[in-house]
Formats: sequence, C-alpha cells, structure tokens
Amino acid sequence: MIESYLEALSFSVSVTGPIFLVVVLGIILKKLAVINDEFITAASRLVFTVTLPALLFFSIVKADLGSVFNLHLLSVAGGGTLLIFLLLSVLARFLVARAADRGVFVQGAFRGNLGIVGLAFCVNAYGDQGMASASVLVAVLTILYNILSVYTLNRSLLPTENESPLQGAGHIAAGIARNPLIAAIVAALVLGQMEVNIHPVLVRTGEYFAQMTLPLALLCVGGSLSLKRLQGAVSESVWAVLFKLVLCPGILTLLSYLAGFRGMDLGLVFLLSSTPTAAASFVMVKALKGNDTLAANIIVLTTLGSLLTVSIGLSILRGMALI
Repeated sequence: MIESYLEALSFSVSVTGPIFLVVVLGIILKKLAVINDEFITAASRLVFTVTLPALLFFSIVKADLGSVFNLHLLSVAGGGTLLIFLLLSVLARFLVARAADRGVFVQGAFRGNLGIVGLAFCVNAYGDQGMASASVLVAVLTILYNILSVYTLNRSLLPTENESPLQGAGHIAAGIARNPLIAAIVAALVLGQMEVNIHPVLVRTGEYFAQMTLPLALLCVGGSLSLKRLQGAVSESVWAVLFKLVLCPGILTLLSYLAGFRGMDLGLVFLLSSTPTAAASFVMVKALKGNDTLAANIIVLTTLGSLLTVSIGLSILRGMALI
C-alpha cells in the first residue's frame, strides 16, 4: 500500500514538478529584470503564431492517426465540456450578483489553458504519444471554448448588441479559421491522411521551433503572474477557481470513466480539464470592457492552484490504477 502511494506521488510530481519550476523561474527572471513585459509580449506572440503550431503539427504528422483520432473520446470530452458550460451558466445566476460579471465568471470557470499548460502536462505524463493524442483533443476543445466564450461574454456584456445570430456565427467562424493552432492541426491531419512525406530538413527545422515552445511559454506564464492584480470580487473568484480546478476535471474524468476510458485516454482528459484558466480569457474580457479584475483574479489563482490540484488528482487516479 505504501509503495503504491509513493509510486503514485512520484508520478504526479514528475508531471507537475518541471512545470512548477519553470513557472517559478519565470517569476524570478521577471523580478531580476532578465525578462520584462516587452519580452513576454513578443515571446507569447512567437509561441502562439510559430512555435506552438509547429509543435502541434509535427507531433501529429509523426503519429499514427488511427491511434490519435478517437471519435468516442472527442465526443465525451466535447459533450462533457458543453454540460459543464450549461451548469455554470445556471449557477452563475445564484453565485454572481452583477449580471455583467456572469459571462466573465463562466468563461473563467471552464476555459482552460490547453495549448501551453495542458500540453506540458500531457507530454510530461505520456511523452510523444500523449502529445499527439492530446493535440487532437486540444483542437476540438479550443474550437468549442472559443464558441462558448464568445457566446457567454456577448450575452452578458453586450445585451443590447444588434448583431444578428448569422453575423455572430460568421465572426466566430472567422476567428477560428485564423487561429494558427487550428490551422496547424488541420494541416497535419490532412497531410497525415494523404501520407505525404515531409523532407527531413523541414522536419528538423520544425522540431527546432517545436522544442522552444513549452519552456518559453511557461517562462512567460511565470513572468505574467502578479499577486498585485488580486483585488475585489473575491467571492466570485473563489467559486470560479473551485469549479475550474475541482468541478470541471471531476465531471469530465467521471464521464470518461463511465464511458469506459482508462489509462492514457483517461489521464489526458483529466490533465487537460485540470489546466488553469487561459490567459486569452482576460484579453477577451478587456476588449469587451468587462470586469477584467475578476478575469485576472481567476487566471492568477487557477495557475497557482492547478499545480497542487493536478498533483493530488494524479496521485488519486494513479493510486486507483486508473491511469
């Protein structure tokens, strides 16, 4: 029993430990002025537009598509996310006093940082195979996150907007089409299906960029954290954090378990659903002139808290021999 517990604890630390250390290093480097806000802005843009798409593209291209494209798993993860979104939309009416803050709360409580922290969790836990399988899940969930986020924020922050449903759908579709991550994943799936051989020189070049992604992105996460941002809206922030780090992974992992998933598939669902709130949620709230203080609180608290909750969750699932 003790050996099993220690093995589970060791596994969880091997997944979250490196991420924690790099995030802390980002905080230290920012304090020492080795990196600054300008670097973080430029590096984040580089990650989003170049290195992360390269990482996703080559991880899928090199994988066996039959093993990474699991329609059943995608359906369970997508359906579970939609169920959580509907549940949060109902609960927000009781937990958030200001109607204008409800969309901010809902987005912060369900939208995870899949592309950076989520993939880092998955590659630490399951290596290249986990990365390839997670990439497809990330693609589907990213599209769903964007649609649901635009809907809930517009509904609460733009109640008098005259935009037709067709126009709104067009804007969402355009945003998804311009997303470099989605474009990279779709291209990789198409080329993989066509069995196109990419020249080794191009593969090696792409891998150089791919290898930059997680360290650079996690340094930016650490450099962006600021406890000074924590102010006001404490109750809503705490509820959002509890839902994001406990309720969301709990529901999605349970649904996946009931659907028959075990091992890596169940682990990937847990890890991706346990990620902290995506930084993009703050950008969207800011652009719509919503409560950006609440959005920032949720991001900071979930980022710090996720390293603990993921370790605990992994230890439990590993100790039960489910992953």
